[in-house]
Amino acid sequence: MVTQEFEQRTRRLIDSLKAICAAYGLGNDGNEFKIITQAFLYKFLNDKFTFEAKKIRPELSQALTWEQAITSLTPDELEMLQLQMGADTARLKPEHFLAHLFGRQNEPEFAKLFDDTLRDIAITNNDIFAVKTDGGAKVTLFDRISEYISDPSKRDDFCRALINKLVEFSFERIFTQKYDFYASLFEYLIKDYNSNSGGKYAEYYTPHSVAKIMAAILVPSNVRGKIKNVSCYDPSAGSGTLLMNIAHAIGEQRCSIYSQDISQKSSSLLRLNLILNNLVHSIPHVIQGNTMLHPYHREGKGLKKFDYIVSNPPFKMDFSDFRNELDTREYQERFFAGVPGVPKQAVDKMAIYQLFLQHIIHSLKPGGKAAVVVPTGFITTQSGIDKKIRQHLVDNRMLAGVVSMPSNIFATTGTNVSILFIDTANKDEVVLIDASNLGTKVKDGKNQRTLLSDSEEDQIIAAFNEKEEVKDFSVVVGYELIATKNYSFSAGQYFDVSIEYADLTPNQFREKLQGFSESLEGLFSESKTLEAKIFSQVKSLGLK
Repeated sequence: MVTQEFEQRTRRLIDSLKAICAAYGLGNDGNEFKIITQAFLYKFLNDKFTFEAKKIRPELSQALTWEQAITSLTPDELEMLQLQMGADTARLKPEHFLAHLFGRQNEPEFAKLFDDTLRDIAITNNDIFAVKTDGGAKVTLFDRISEYISDPSKRDDFCRALINKLVEFSFERIFTQKYDFYASLFEYLIKDYNSNSGGKYAEYYTPHSVAKIMAAILVPSNVRGKIKNVSCYDPSAGSGTLLMNIAHAIGEQRCSIYSQDISQKSSSLLRLNLILNNLVHSIPHVIQGNTMLHPYHREGKGLKKFDYIVSNPPFKMDFSDFRNELDTREYQERFFAGVPGVPKQAVDKMAIYQLFLQHIIHSLKPGGKAAVVVPTGFITTQSGIDKKIRQHLVDNRMLAGVVSMPSNIFATTGTNVSILFIDTANKDEVVLIDASNLGTKVKDGKNQRTLLSDSEEDQIIAAFNEKEEVKDFSVVVGYELIATKNYSFSAGQYFDVSIEYADLTPNQFREKLQGFSESLEGLFSESKTLEAKIFSQVKSLGLK
């Protein structure tokens, strides 16, 4: 009940911040998401520091105002306090605290003070919280927020409005909560900034059901708590939904997160997601850049290999401006099945997922596992790069299975999707599941979306992990059989065909046959009448 109440209060805070932006002309503005997420993050970091400081020095919570108490600490005492805090807590100075800004809000040039404070926090914590680009530049935590207001005369009031809204709220009571709370909170925070309105490099929020199924199959319940010191990678990370799910399945302190995404917005959102979910130690591995052209994570001269890889890659995106660079000897080993050609029309529908999928296969460690969202057409295409990739997975015995999802599982795209599971250690049987008939259809804005219930998600997970065969739902097959089926990964092609028989007496059979004959006679007669009518109309037009 406390969590539900707090979640509602947090949502109201987010709505209030959006209302402030709207009041100052920034509603639905391209920079609104930066202001909302950075203001939210500033408050979160303040309260996390407060929470940790009071745990280490309980006497701080006994003071009339804790900010005054911490200000009274000597520089050595403050430094010792910060050293005792975890690496996921920002290093803050007394002048960084929200209460300090609140007390000075009526001073001239308050907007400059506000911006300078956030920038100093960013610089002080640059080594921990900065996201890197593939060229080595660092994207810091905070921008100069007030400068998004084009009229300088309104900047002070805008920053005062933000401060007065943030000071009414506290995260402290909720820091003991785990991932499920922050997952829904994060989704609400970014729901207006993570959609297909983003254009060419739009990020699509991966549905929770897809993320849950992927994590639960990659990390089954019987091995949770036993895995440690593993690497988890997403080459098209977006805001990090898939990475968060697998990290929490393994354990935040038992794994390191690695990512790359071409979108700076996505990388900033992923950083926020890592901060919310006690994965700050992985922020140095968050890279903003072109994974296909400039893969960043390396070991020596080669690409780094990972224990776990998850990805919901873009299915269609124009990469014609760098396509020819990929089709060279330098990239040949990674793109073993080939580089998609440029269509004569609709270059924005190039099958870029084929590149990501080959990159993922190339980036797996021996014994590594991966789960990748692919268009369902991939699992049956009988020629080209798709077929070569499937053949590679089968011939090298590194396929765990496939789950074909219901249509419209993504509200933002009508493409039917399947989840491809790769396991380089699986030399035995493969699980194929057809879950296309599950789910309930609901309206999601202007779109229709299919939602899976908890029991349906669990049904898929159990059938896969326990290798259950369920009539018209799941089947377990060997690699040799898949090869004879032209490397099809569609479960339906392996289901047993059953013929139902009905017991009829001779008289009943004759009656049914008579009924069919009479129906056919009627249809044939109607057909002749229609043919004559059509012929007559054509003749009247002078075309005969």
